[in-house]
Amino acid sequence: MTDDTTRRGVLAGLVAAGTGGLAFTSASDLLDSFAPLSGDAWDAADRSLPGSVESPYGDASLHVDEFGVPHVEAEEETAAYFAVGYVQAFDRLFQLDLQRRVMRGQLSEVIGEATIEDDEFHVRMDFAGAAEATWELVSETRAGPLVEAYADGVNTVIEEGRLPLEFELLGYEPRPWTPVDSMLMEKQISWDLTGDFSELRRALLADRLDDELVETLFPRRLDHEYPILGGGAVDGDAMAQLGTHESPDTPSRSEPLDAELTRYLSAFESPRGVGSNSWVVSGEYTESGDPILAYDPHLSLMTPPLWYEQHVETPERSVRGATFPGVPFVIAGANDRGAWSFTNVGADVLDCYRYDIDEDGDRYRYRDEWREFEREEHTIGVAGGEDRTLTRRKTVHGPLIEREDRRVGVAWTGHTATRTTVAIEAFGRSDGLDDVRAATREFDLPTQNLVYADADGRTMYYVTGKLPIRQVDGEVVTGDRIFDGSAGEGEWDGFEPFGQSSWDGFVPFEEKPHAIDPDVLATANQRVVDDPDHYIGVSYATPYRGMRIEERLADAVGDTDPEFHRELQNDVLDGRAAQLAPDLVAAVQEDDEGAATDRIVDAASSLDEWEYRMEPESEAALVFARWFTAFRRRLVEPTFEDADLDESYYPNDWVIATLPADHSLFEDRSRESMMVDALGDALDEIDEEGWSVYGDWNSTRSITHPLGVEAGFLDYRTRPADGSRATVKNFRVESAVGSSWRMVVRPGEAATAILPGGNSGDYFSPHYDDQFERWLANDQKSMELAVAGEQRTQFRGESS
Repeated sequence: MTDDTTRRGVLAGLVAAGTGGLAFTSASDLLDSFAPLSGDAWDAADRSLPGSVESPYGDASLHVDEFGVPHVEAEEETAAYFAVGYVQAFDRLFQLDLQRRVMRGQLSEVIGEATIEDDEFHVRMDFAGAAEATWELVSETRAGPLVEAYADGVNTVIEEGRLPLEFELLGYEPRPWTPVDSMLMEKQISWDLTGDFSELRRALLADRLDDELVETLFPRRLDHEYPILGGGAVDGDAMAQLGTHESPDTPSRSEPLDAELTRYLSAFESPRGVGSNSWVVSGEYTESGDPILAYDPHLSLMTPPLWYEQHVETPERSVRGATFPGVPFVIAGANDRGAWSFTNVGADVLDCYRYDIDEDGDRYRYRDEWREFEREEHTIGVAGGEDRTLTRRKTVHGPLIEREDRRVGVAWTGHTATRTTVAIEAFGRSDGLDDVRAATREFDLPTQNLVYADADGRTMYYVTGKLPIRQVDGEVVTGDRIFDGSAGEGEWDGFEPFGQSSWDGFVPFEEKPHAIDPDVLATANQRVVDDPDHYIGVSYATPYRGMRIEERLADAVGDTDPEFHRELQNDVLDGRAAQLAPDLVAAVQEDDEGAATDRIVDAASSLDEWEYRMEPESEAALVFARWFTAFRRRLVEPTFEDADLDESYYPNDWVIATLPADHSLFEDRSRESMMVDALGDALDEIDEEGWSVYGDWNSTRSITHPLGVEAGFLDYRTRPADGSRATVKNFRVESAVGSSWRMVVRPGEAATAILPGGNSGDYFSPHYDDQFERWLANDQKSMELAVAGEQRTQFRGESS
């Protein structure tokens, strides 16, 4: 990795380099935003934690261990979280501010016109208004004073004025941090996981493709036998009673909205393939007789990482794990009694509405009356350009998203005031399963698979968050359609956007999918249960990861230790290859059209000897990865091009792999010949790019800093990587998504974890990238609940 001497010399190169671009803009746009380097930028090379900081909340000590993890100790909880705010800001202040600007629609203030579309969307969605409503509730709870103390800690760093390098490059200073900003960070990660406009895309698909093709290529239920609950791996004394309601019907066909509006909104959804793995085994599956929990969330990979590790010791809690910068409390981690983690459910928690609007565009029909839109003028500042003013409008359901006279209403469960902050704070000081289950009742941000294990040998799985119950004409219906908002279709009883909702129109807590004391249970974003009594959603992941985890765990009764589970996190067997490579090899061997050239035959021979592992040094893994993309393109591109649908609409890997050979898409060209031709395409691409092995293509080059400087000085070094989007060890070079944090915990005994980079966001810190190589190998470090490292800062109260 880059050494400290190189880091300290890089500023001189910055003066000459002057190139780069944000992920959402061009290099020239960002260059225009860069300010001339000043003396303060040079000072950024020598930032260090002070020995002493005054605290209005009392004494606390901060130790920093060999991997840059802060260990905070205090007698008073508020003193501890003041210190947490301080050290998070010291390590990740630019990340805090950038994320806040995204969600508030304030990027253009520092970037310029290139980010106006981003800002307009976030302003219209009014995530900030939702965060304000949330803070009104949280401020009156036990968590409220801790969040306020955290904000004061962040602001102490801002007031000291020695800012990270990025602020000097962009030429601005951050505004003070507020408790509302911390609520906003929770909204951000929740939106990144559940913001889903798939019903708009499905309506467009149904309009442009025939019904049979849509149902085949975009099934609402993937045909496999590996749900989270009810599959082969789930076993235990107490399983969920999933309720007494009948499952809702399948949706009627929705008339599509404008294609351009659909394209625009799709840009603000989760990256395709975002997901996670988690699993828990009881003492029946371990050598020690204690349960073990393993977790690796697959989220956007970036420099610095999405997660931040911290450890807090007070008389009320001893907790360590990962949080998002800007959030005071550990989100996924362990205390001295238990461990917990969250993966995305894939639940449908967003609905879209069309309205009858009057000729002047000022009113919309709702049931039997015309109503005025709730309106608010909002100004978007634009660096180097004219400020923009837009009118934000809302209906009874929530925000109205408008673009060039096209509009759609949106209801998202995250827009109601939530108590998730209260739940997360309570997890950290929980004393067993009963405490965690009580806290889970409060967790109402959408929607996660909670997996839990504790030192008493208890285990638990629960779907968290609010699951809406929709109705049309008194009948319960699914949510994957566009509703008539003027007719009051699909509304959630008790939902008050930007206020505090009741639970009236949502699945009761006791009826959510759950399991108490399962012996073994794995989540990999696959469907939750085969036949749910309540509609959950249809946006589930392909089953490859879940299948592989369950297969490995099924053979492990009584034999596992933490090392086994770390090794399972490293598993790179690709289920797609196991399905398709034998057919591809046979197609080449049986080719009677003369398409199988010598190099195609040689490639097929390599695949025939391959064990389906996506390893960096494998030639066969490279061939398969590029062949799969070429095969999908040959299969669907002609039909989709005719329908004016780009590759963002292509069906998922499971559908491609399981499509029968007699399907209509193979009428003009057989499945076998299409496979052979696609192999030729893949080999042409490999030759053109000069790749030799899988790691040449599947590298960490897509893991970048938000500023994206072309010289790459802020990025980690490019390394070959193993894994794919279908493997347990998950990495997707196309979208920079993968294992954003890994941990394995034996509750009350031992824990290990690793970040994809480093805990510090300060380029000049030795902890900027010191975990990167270890993350690639999943060589996890200790995550003990012991204060470790050198004492760096003493926070002193007024009486000290």
